[in-house]
Amino acid sequence: MQRLRHILSILADGRFHSGTALASRLGLSRSAVWKQIRLLSEQYNIPVQAVQGRGYRLPAALELLEADRIIADLSPEARRRLGRLQIEWSLDSTNQWLLEAPDTPCGTVVVAEHQRQGRGRRGRAWVSPLGANLYFSLLGCFQGGPANLAGLSLAVAVSVVRALSAQGVQDLGLKWPNDILLQGKKLCGVLLELQGEAGGPCRVVCGVGLNVNMPPTAATDIDQPWTDLQHSLAQPISRQRLLTGLLDELLPAMARYEQEGLAPFLADWRRRDAVAGKPVQLLLPQRTVHGRAAGIDAQGNLLIERNGCQESYCSGEISLRTGTEPAYATAD
Repeated sequence: MQRLRHILSILADGRFHSGTALASRLGLSRSAVWKQIRLLSEQYNIPVQAVQGRGYRLPAALELLEADRIIADLSPEARRRLGRLQIEWSLDSTNQWLLEAPDTPCGTVVVAEHQRQGRGRRGRAWVSPLGANLYFSLLGCFQGGPANLAGLSLAVAVSVVRALSAQGVQDLGLKWPNDILLQGKKLCGVLLELQGEAGGPCRVVCGVGLNVNMPPTAATDIDQPWTDLQHSLAQPISRQRLLTGLLDELLPAMARYEQEGLAPFLADWRRRDAVAGKPVQLLLPQRTVHGRAAGIDAQGNLLIERNGCQESYCSGEISLRTGTEPAYATAD
């Protein structure tokens, strides 16, 4: 895997590199270089071009993430709250990595260039091609039990929107409880997983998947309307800068939520609510609730108007129709 990463780091400039030059830099035979490049193409869907007499290159330059640069560019507060930043070539899941690392310090962030088994809500797969998007998880530590964290996923979603807005992304919306939409299509998802006792301290692994430049060939299995920043904005997007901005928002937000709860995030959520006022179905384990979404309450519960009354729900899966396509948001 280290060899693959080394080869890709050389090819990332988008220029031609001869097989002889690659073999010399990597300490391999030309035949071994060819095998490694074939692995990049077959296992990671990286389209390496081979031209006789010129060598190998990528169709376009590829920005790989660098931990030292990200840390250096963080705000002083985010840098102070960061426990550790670890960037991995490929993981099953960044959330799973943190869940299986019990001695990891609070504020640790693990980022993967590629996920083999990326997870979304309700066990859905999260498509995670190599070097295309952002996949990372942040470990938060809270003194209160899980009951105090009911609105945390909404606060995280608001923080993501704030970070993207600060970098000039417009037309963002929020879909309960924590999906981020761009021009009405899913751009980013959040997955929170908790460890701890009911009444004592707990650890929260907050996973974020953000579509930056999704290859169309990798998106064939996505079963809902989606978008990415590159194609929606029609301009180059730096993953390095995006991740720095996201951590600048998320690291302080986790601490602020523990101190103040959901209150500092409510106004932004309600302003960006993409569901309020629309007919919805709320799918519960034993029944389906039909009504009209009426926003969220102070705890982050979904409000639904039905039969002349307003009801509050803390979990379930909602569906709504925007045009002719179904879209889904879930709450565990």
